[in-house]
Amino acid sequence: MEYTQLGRTGLKVSRIVLGTMNFGPQTEETDSHSIMDAALDAGINFFDTANVYGWGENKGRTEEIIGSWFAKGGGRREKTVLATKVYGNMAAEGEPWPNSDKLSAVNIRRAVDASLKRLGTDYIDLYQFHHVDRSAPWDEIWQAIDVLVQQGKIIYAGSSNHAGWHIAQANEAAARRGSYGLVSEQCLYNLAERRAEMEVIPAAQGYGVGIIPWSPLHGGLLGGALRKEREGGGSRSTSGRSADALKNATVRDQIQRYEDLLAKHGIEPGEAALAWLLTRPGVTGPIVGPRTAEQLASAVRASELKLGEEVLTELDEIFPGPGPSPEAFAW
Repeated sequence: MEYTQLGRTGLKVSRIVLGTMNFGPQTEETDSHSIMDAALDAGINFFDTANVYGWGENKGRTEEIIGSWFAKGGGRREKTVLATKVYGNMAAEGEPWPNSDKLSAVNIRRAVDASLKRLGTDYIDLYQFHHVDRSAPWDEIWQAIDVLVQQGKIIYAGSSNHAGWHIAQANEAAARRGSYGLVSEQCLYNLAERRAEMEVIPAAQGYGVGIIPWSPLHGGLLGGALRKEREGGGSRSTSGRSADALKNATVRDQIQRYEDLLAKHGIEPGEAALAWLLTRPGVTGPIVGPRTAEQLASAVRASELKLGEEVLTELDEIFPGPGPSPEAFAW
């Protein structure tokens, strides 16, 4: 496993990030523990979760599963760079209550304590803002974060689903306060969705913020969706926006060209999609969310895959990027 620095920090993280969103909803606790053990054995030290994972009436369940895994000892917590998120509403289902979500100083303080309890740890390595809170000023957010850093409850702060100008605004506000600011940004980024290249990634690079792409296979679209469809696995190969996308003839043709190219070179589509992200400027590592040990093993293979220039050029032709801004939308 290769390692890199997380943004401008001195923290070393694996170039594959273990996403845990399926732990609880789709993968039961014992199997989740086995996957986390296998990830550590493969050298993956960067684990990502969120306080709302588990969803519905089980919000927080994923953090609890990670906490029970840490409780087994054996250096599990010490070996893991732990990232979780705050923003989603943690009020009980059907019982909405003010200040149970978003990024007020009150909710940040309550949410981090609740996450620490579920995770069974006394600190979080990377505490991330799951979405932009347009009603909370950055000075308030950084005041809350600075207190948590001083208390030793968190070490670094990151963002997720923020625009380029949000990253700039956040880090300029942090600089005025003498705070460290954002060190990472989780964004939707993959071969089929490259709009982050216009402004989010350049902003992140300019501020020393590491990019952590989520949905690297675009909901399964880039994981051999058409081949699986032919083999009878279409119902599990895509979801959400990707299942809808395949109803479009132009997209189907694009994905067929993609799968044909990789078949010619003997490369698994899902592994190619991950390997492509590892070639992109500013990318720390993509988040993979395995439901099974084999899916984890595939991600590890992708981290070792080196795509040749011919393949990279053809991928660019099939999935052209938008180009940087303002040239992407102006002369």
